[in-house]
Amino acid sequence: MTTDRVRSSVWKGPATGIEDPVVFEEDPGTSCRLHPLQRPKFRELLTYARPGDTVHVSEMFRLVRGTGHVLDVLDVLHRDQVALRIHDGAFSAMDLTARHPRTGELLSTVKFMVQTLAAAGELQRDLQRELTYDGLRAAEAKGSKGGRRPAVAADRAGAVRTAYLEGRSIAALARKHDVSRGAIRTAVADLLPNHTAIEEDAPAPELPVTLDMPGKVADFLRTTQLDPAERAALDQGMTVRRGQGYTLRVSAVPAVHRQLLDRCQPLDGAQGVPAVPAQRKARREYENRVNALADDTP
Repeated sequence: MTTDRVRSSVWKGPATGIEDPVVFEEDPGTSCRLHPLQRPKFRELLTYARPGDTVHVSEMFRLVRGTGHVLDVLDVLHRDQVALRIHDGAFSAMDLTARHPRTGELLSTVKFMVQTLAAAGELQRDLQRELTYDGLRAAEAKGSKGGRRPAVAADRAGAVRTAYLEGRSIAALARKHDVSRGAIRTAVADLLPNHTAIEEDAPAPELPVTLDMPGKVADFLRTTQLDPAERAALDQGMTVRRGQGYTLRVSAVPAVHRQLLDRCQPLDGAQGVPAVPAQRKARREYENRVNALADDTP
């Protein structure tokens, strides 16, 4: 929230271009379905705001989750004479404070656009949720189980500890008992030296890498059957508007990026099915970015 005076603040967004911002960050554990006016930090922001201040939000759907939420927030900000600026997304080009000079109500055109864009956002989230559930059900049908791998059973802990003392590696014990290496380390925690060496057969873990995925590739992948890890990376991506289109900023380990690249192979064209030039170009752009990961690997 910025103001003509010295004081300023931002809620859930970057402080770029705002002098001396005061930040209100909601607890990540707060439910996204909770009404914005019931969220502790947003209520604290409203208490802090004074007439003439401006609330800055990086993207509207970080604050609201539906048409009713949007209209309620606008009414409260209008009542408190606080302006609202959205920095990214569909609402960024709109003046959400435009009201009729006599009635003081939102202009009908503004209200219509707010309701339309909010409904489109709800539809997008519902479709993403349905696709995620479909992917999870497909994975379960193939025998894949989500969540963490099981811990070492109490009746096997003694055998695991004995095998470790006899020289078996943590990786080998994890494979034998079908548990994670972390579970084995927990079972033998008091037997580990202060500085444990990395097992020779344990590859270095891959770190997540953020790549911009062209919107046409993202749109295709959303309609494709994906593994849970691939679907999660896609759903957690951040949309970045670029002119008439957009890119999806996806953070995932290189292996997942390569799997997603393989999934969109049909965009290059299949037997008897000509490729759409724009989609083929989008896939090539993503392919170049994924291939650059291998070139940067030492």
